[in-house]
Amino acid sequence: MKYSVVIPAAGQGKRMNLKRNKQFLLLENKPVIIHTLEIFQNDDWCEEIIVVANPNEIDEIAQLIHTYGITKVKRIANGGAERQHSVYNGLKVVSKSEIALIHDGARPFVSEDLIHKLVEETEKSEAAILAVPIKDTVKESDGYNISRTVDRANLWSAQTPQAFALKTILAAHKWAEKNGFLGTDDASLLEAIQKDVSIVHGEYFNIKLTTPEDIVFAHSILQVKRGEK
Repeated sequence: MKYSVVIPAAGQGKRMNLKRNKQFLLLENKPVIIHTLEIFQNDDWCEEIIVVANPNEIDEIAQLIHTYGITKVKRIANGGAERQHSVYNGLKVVSKSEIALIHDGARPFVSEDLIHKLVEETEKSEAAILAVPIKDTVKESDGYNISRTVDRANLWSAQTPQAFALKTILAAHKWAEKNGFLGTDDASLLEAIQKDVSIVHGEYFNIKLTTPEDIVFAHSILQVKRGEK
């Protein structure tokens, strides 16, 4: 089985409290974006990588891609005003596969095994995401006081990659653009047009680097993956 992957990397990551894009943050002397790209570079199922970047950072990302020998990157597309617009820009230049994965550039720990399970599910259902069950008790509030405790039995925390038949996700984006719909993730566009999306059980290691605390977790995950803990 084969797939293409779109990697949005245009966000500035303000919650990380950095003066530059968190994609360039070093983890063990290697930029976060390279850790992520190498996952797909090393996967035989991956036919092409499309990176979506801030126009002001395209040259820097292109240089990193060259330096680290990421040969599967076929295009670096311009980022848009929102992540959704960036993803759409990337999807429109996918050329190698009928299945498109969308994966956060700042999520560098997804396993090849999970990617393959996701692609296999997408072959059957046209749309699937990685997700993990919510572990904590979930409270709903009115902005100040707790209004209720939410039953978490059927609650999942969505991750990436999210995978789709290319024609299906392009149609969803076209609908969203026409109707001014802005979703919270890629799957929400399918939900908005009443298309089913399957869940593939993910891993809690597959974190997105969003806040400074996540960097501490990231170093620990790297140690675990090397067998040091």
